[in-house]
Amino acid sequence: YIPEKGLEVLIGIARFWHQRATYTNNKNQYVILGVTGPNEYENNVNNNFYTNYIAKWCINYAVENIEKVKQEFNSDYTRILNKTRLSEAEIKDWKEVADGMYFPYTEEHQVYLQQDGFLDKELIAVSHLDKKQRPINQHWSWDRILRSPYIKQADTLQGFYFFEDHFTTEELERHFDFYEPFTVHESSLSPCVHSIQAAKLDRMEQAYTFYLRTSRLDLDDYNKEVHEGLHITSMAGTWMSIVEGFGGMRVKNDRLVFEPRIPKQWDGYSFKINFRNQVLKVKVSQEGTQFELEGNSELKIMVNGKAVTISPHNLIKV
Repeated sequence: YIPEKGLEVLIGIARFWHQRATYTNNKNQYVILGVTGPNEYENNVNNNFYTNYIAKWCINYAVENIEKVKQEFNSDYTRILNKTRLSEAEIKDWKEVADGMYFPYTEEHQVYLQQDGFLDKELIAVSHLDKKQRPINQHWSWDRILRSPYIKQADTLQGFYFFEDHFTTEELERHFDFYEPFTVHESSLSPCVHSIQAAKLDRMEQAYTFYLRTSRLDLDDYNKEVHEGLHITSMAGTWMSIVEGFGGMRVKNDRLVFEPRIPKQWDGYSFKINFRNQVLKVKVSQEGTQFELEGNSELKIMVNGKAVTISPHNLIKV
């Protein structure tokens, strides 16, 4: 797909981010102004960490694939360069933006800031809010919400979710502990990401609490809006909390990786994954984890850092 159609899309995306960034003499870096990040309780902010990180990644990913197509699909490379009028000089300009991207950071807290000026807000934890004022978007004026530190759904932490391998566990823990106390989780998109990250940090009680919130969002009408319809996002988030959170499933280096955990409240859970046209059944209990493969060839996976080879229709216990 990349040499046929995808690279043209990546070039367009890189061009967008290149023109969207602004060079500032004040910082001697590139900034992105006037954006809204994942947090829907913020509008028109400067240097949203998530947005700047996505921009940098998109440019680098485009450059990486341009080089790959050049090496492996040279005729497509020539065709695409002619069609898009792409030059080495333009690619160099992209790299300059990506390499010089600015990310707001506080040495005091040792975390990336959600956006410029976040520390200017009155940083009062969600736990101090009157429960009768929740959800805040049903009780507060919009200007009050914008002046507050409250985060509707994962913002900076959303970046840590997508780019987990770019950060250490210690960095994740610092950012989680800094931002979660200001997060009201008044979006169906929020609890599942926090459940997955809490499980990653081996905080299973917290992970389970967030799992309950995403799985029972509409059943218990947490956000007092179920009359408007059900949230498919929280349904998907329930699956994610179990598979990616408790099951610790990731795909790394084109291989399935698991770090299974289980809440103390449960006897067990199970799920199936269709990976490369083979169905892998995973069953986790308090005693351990079982894997069974429905397929025609063996599958190599990683479980808690150890390589495991599963043969078709053969039950493996770990």
